[in-house]
Amino acid sequence: MKMYKKILCAFGAAACVGMLFSVAGMAEAPAGAPATESAPYDEDTYGPEKDIVWNKPVPRVTFSHKVHTMDAGLSCDSCHDDIFPMEAGASESKDDFTMASMLDGNYCGACHDGSTAFHTNSPDYCASCHTAPGTIVFTKPVKAVVFDHKMHVEDYGFNCTSCHSDLFKMIIGDAEKDEQAFTMEALYQKKYCGACHDGEQAFASNTRCNTCHIGVMGFDRMFSDANAPKKEGH
Repeated sequence: MKMYKKILCAFGAAACVGMLFSVAGMAEAPAGAPATESAPYDEDTYGPEKDIVWNKPVPRVTFSHKVHTMDAGLSCDSCHDDIFPMEAGASESKDDFTMASMLDGNYCGACHDGSTAFHTNSPDYCASCHTAPGTIVFTKPVKAVVFDHKMHVEDYGFNCTSCHSDLFKMIIGDAEKDEQAFTMEALYQKKYCGACHDGEQAFASNTRCNTCHIGVMGFDRMFSDANAPKKEGH
């Protein structure tokens, strides 16, 4: 009789465990059920899906319609046509399409004023729109000198306003235009790179020459066709 009771208890326990697993299984999606798919992006409602990339007045500035419409809840007429004409390239062609103009509340600055959205001159948000170039190669007054944005930003923690626009204007080739001013002597007077490379904040600009100066041969190695992948042929 005792053995019979033990068997009944064992079957009862097994049944309870089975019921628990059955209930748990009911809460799960059935095997083979298709994954839930998000609704397709509607360009008529949210604007072009592909990011806009402006290259004037500075290159590689991106704008995402999705972030502003689908995510932030703006509509097309929030910007068009009072702030931006709805014609590709129309803003870039205007002389006042500059950071200074945005600081005056024009273009992106109409909302990016520090109140409605982050300020256009906030150093913490430069990379939200601006894609920093990789290595810059100066060829004047001497050929060639390299500057690595990635090293200064990611490794040493600088941001765009650390150099722009007090030390360097954010315009490609601007420093090189004035060969009389953009010189090693100017660096020794704490101008341009010399503002930091003074021997205290960073190595002095009259030391460790090969860190920046790669010379003509280095320039040729960077840009010559010899470095291009060789084409396979018969």
